[in-house]
Amino acid sequence: MKIVCDNKIPFLKGVLEPYADVIYLPGKETTAEVVRDADAIITRTRTKCNEALLKGSKVKIIATATIGFDHIDTAWVESNGIEWKSAPGCNSSSVQQYIASVLVTLAKKFSFSLEGKTLGVVGVGNVGSKVARIAGILGMRVLLCDPPRTRKEGPEAFVSLEQIFKESDIITVHVPLTRSGEDATFHMFDKERLLGLGKEKILINSSRGPVVDNAALKDTLKAGALKAAVLDVWETEPELDPELINLLALSTPHIAGYSADGKANGTTMSVRAVAKTLGLPLTDWTASGIPAPPQTTDFSIDAAGKTCAEVLSEAILHTYEVSLDSEALRADLSAFERLRGDYPVRREFPAFTVRLNGGTPEMAEKLKQIGFKTV
Repeated sequence: MKIVCDNKIPFLKGVLEPYADVIYLPGKETTAEVVRDADAIITRTRTKCNEALLKGSKVKIIATATIGFDHIDTAWVESNGIEWKSAPGCNSSSVQQYIASVLVTLAKKFSFSLEGKTLGVVGVGNVGSKVARIAGILGMRVLLCDPPRTRKEGPEAFVSLEQIFKESDIITVHVPLTRSGEDATFHMFDKERLLGLGKEKILINSSRGPVVDNAALKDTLKAGALKAAVLDVWETEPELDPELINLLALSTPHIAGYSADGKANGTTMSVRAVAKTLGLPLTDWTASGIPAPPQTTDFSIDAAGKTCAEVLSEAILHTYEVSLDSEALRADLSAFERLRGDYPVRREFPAFTVRLNGGTPEMAEKLKQIGFKTV
C-alpha cells in the first residue's frame, strides 16, 4: 500500500508508516508519475487533484487537510470512482482568532471603537459563525448573509448582500470559491461592487483569492473609493502584486487558518478519512503533541483604568499579532511560500490563561466567552 503526502502537513510523519509505504513531497512535486501506483493522497491546496494528475492511477481516496477543496476536480474525481474528503471546520477557530486580531488592529490603526460598529459577515458556515460570535463579544452589531442558508432556513436570521453593502462598516468574507450557479462566488466583489461600497467601508477577505477581483480592488483603493482592505488570500498567489500590497491595511500569506490547533484538526480528519477507506486501524486517531507558542501561555493584564474593549484587545493581541505576519510578507513578497511552509507555532485562545488584575466581572466573563481561561 502506498500513500503520498504533502510534506508540510504537520503531526503526520510516523503515523501511517506501520501500514503503508509513505512518500512525503512538496505539493508542487506531487506528479502523475508519483501517484500512479498510490492508494491515497493526503494533500493541501497546492496540489491540483484533477484528470492530469489522477488519470490511470489506482488512487482510491484524496484527503485534503483544508477547509477549501477547489483544488480538487470533484466532478472528475467522483465520476472516476475516487473518494475525496476535506476537513470542514478544522481551522474555523484559527480564522476566528485571525479576524479578531485584524479587527482590533484596524481599530487601533484608524482610531475607532469596535463597539457599535457593524460587521457584515458574508458566508455563515463553520468559520463565519465563529467570526460573528466573537464580533458580538467585542460589542459589534453583526449582520449575517448566507443565501443558501436563507433558502433552507428562512430569512429571519439573515440579510441580503445589498443590506450588507449598505449598512456594514466592515465586511468580512467566508465563502467557498464557486464559479457557476446562483451562488457563484468568483469575483463576488467585482469592480462595480467594490466601487459601490463607499469610502468609509473596510473589506476583509480570508476565504479564497478570486472571490475578490484583485485588479479591481487595486483600482478602487487607488481611487480612494474604499477606506481600507485586508487580504490573506490572493488571486495570483504565490505571486503577488507589489502595488496592491502597498495599498492594503494588512496583507498576510494565506495563514488565517494556520494555527497549530487548526492544523492538528485537519491532519486528524485526513488520517481518519484515509483509514476508513483503506481499512487501517486509525479511524479514532487524534493528532497529539501540539507545541507551545513562543509567547507565554499564562499572562497577566493590569486592567486598572482600562476599558473592557482595551482589555479584550490586549488579550487577543497577546495570542496573535496579525501585523507581524503582514510586516514579514511586505518585507519580502517572494517569501510567500516560505512564510506559509515555515509558519511559527500559533495557538488558539483556549491555550491561554489570563490573570486579570483589577478587572471587572464583565471583563472576566467576556474573556471566558472568547475562550480564555481566567484567574
